[in-house]
Amino acid sequence: MSVASRLAVPGALCLMLVARVSAQEHMHDGAPGEQLGRVAFATSCRPDAQARFERAVALLHSFWYEKAADTFRDVVAVDSTCAMGYWGQAMSLFHQLWTPPVGAELAAGLAASERGLALTRTPRERDYLAAIRTYYADYGGTDHKTRLVAYAHAMEGMRRRYPRDREASTFYALSLIALAQATATDTTFGYQKRADAILEPLFKVEPRHPGLAHYLIHTNDVPQLARLGLYAARRYAEIAPDVPHAQHMPSHIFTRLGLWDDDIASNTRSVAAAHKFEDERHLNALWDQRGHAWDYMAYAYLQQGRDAEAKRVVDEAAAVTAVYPLGSLTNAYALAALPARYALERGRWRDATALAVRPAPEWRAAEAITHFARALGAARSGDTASARSAVSALDEIERAEGAAGGAHVYWAGQVRIQRFAASAWLARRTGDTAEALRLAAAAADLEDVTQKHPVTPGAVLPARELLGDLLLELGRPADAARAYAASLAQQPNRARSLFGAARAAELAGDVTVARARYREYLTLMEKSDGGRGELEIARGALSGR
Repeated sequence: MSVASRLAVPGALCLMLVARVSAQEHMHDGAPGEQLGRVAFATSCRPDAQARFERAVALLHSFWYEKAADTFRDVVAVDSTCAMGYWGQAMSLFHQLWTPPVGAELAAGLAASERGLALTRTPRERDYLAAIRTYYADYGGTDHKTRLVAYAHAMEGMRRRYPRDREASTFYALSLIALAQATATDTTFGYQKRADAILEPLFKVEPRHPGLAHYLIHTNDVPQLARLGLYAARRYAEIAPDVPHAQHMPSHIFTRLGLWDDDIASNTRSVAAAHKFEDERHLNALWDQRGHAWDYMAYAYLQQGRDAEAKRVVDEAAAVTAVYPLGSLTNAYALAALPARYALERGRWRDATALAVRPAPEWRAAEAITHFARALGAARSGDTASARSAVSALDEIERAEGAAGGAHVYWAGQVRIQRFAASAWLARRTGDTAEALRLAAAAADLEDVTQKHPVTPGAVLPARELLGDLLLELGRPADAARAYAASLAQQPNRARSLFGAARAAELAGDVTVARARYREYLTLMEKSDGGRGELEIARGALSGR
């Protein structure tokens, strides 16, 4: 059977769904003219509840969990017998690719799924409710990943039983992406490829569906697959122009491909939309979607040498005194990464040593970012005592995150990479060259086989790039050139790696490659402020000075 025939909707249902969505792009009870994309999800709910339900699912597909939860509550307020409204409430607490639900959220999710199950009128709706209940069931005695696997298995069963239900296939693909994220050392990207194989044909059938575009970006958010997500990245912001996350998400692919102008434009729109939501809700706090967009935006500015613009973002973040929601990993990460990136990307080692640690008790790995910057800055500026102290702090956080279990285990691994990389430079400063190289290579090797978390545009400084720096300092330019080339293969158009590759080639006597790399670097820096010393070196090398 062909893909088209397997995905086709029976005639009567198709006409019903087309009639429902053809007039508007989910503006039911939202702001006038609200554009969230098109979702057709048939249920047994009353027509007035159905319209709200589809709007809520469109919000859910864009991870706008706050508004989705509110809208699913509206669904059951209009139709108290709408079982799928309770499914939506449980799904709004799930956050598959973000911080897993904890405590009261788990209890609320289980209660919503069970209430919906008691109201179901069709086998299909019963299966949807049963699937989400598998995630929340026994949450007190079973870890997040085990429950995630159970949910994915349930959704796989739904996809088999209802092959014409595109939403079942879409949510199953999302569960595969979540499993990929929970299995962060799979370098075959098996889950991501399976998800892409489901989503891509569906996207051709439903080109205005927000979830399909969104999830195609997420599943291809790795260097080896990023080009497969570029079409969806170009489309998603236009599909759901009123969603802050839809404006930001394309930058995940733009970052992977080094498309910095596109990255900055995407996040500029996202920051503005997120700020609007903060004002609407009278939050008087930094919504984590704005913090997330800031981090990606500043990262892109720094790759183009637009340091003054990056500094404005850093300063605005430094003035933040309240965050929403409390305990958000996204905000904790961004608020630590922004000043660390600003110092380290520019090689301001003493500035990095002076960075203040922003407390993040729920996510100590965010604190580790600052300790890493301090350790690296101190070691590279010759302050071995301060470097040892910061490395010791990294060791303590790594052990604490590992002991916390669950999602924290991944972050313990990230802190281990940082500890190895910083310790390498400490060993270099204390004269132990062999140990420095061993630790730097270990950090790079570990980072190579660990997938990037979506909360970050990339490592604060890539470990293989730092290995290149070390090899260059040790007078091994040919080896350094290979390290920088490997770093650029993973992260194209990174300014430090590109300049390092040019400098390494020059010192190795490869004039042709050196000149080509310096030209690439200067092209990358065309919009720069002009204040980096590397620019003068590059211009001098090309002019023959």
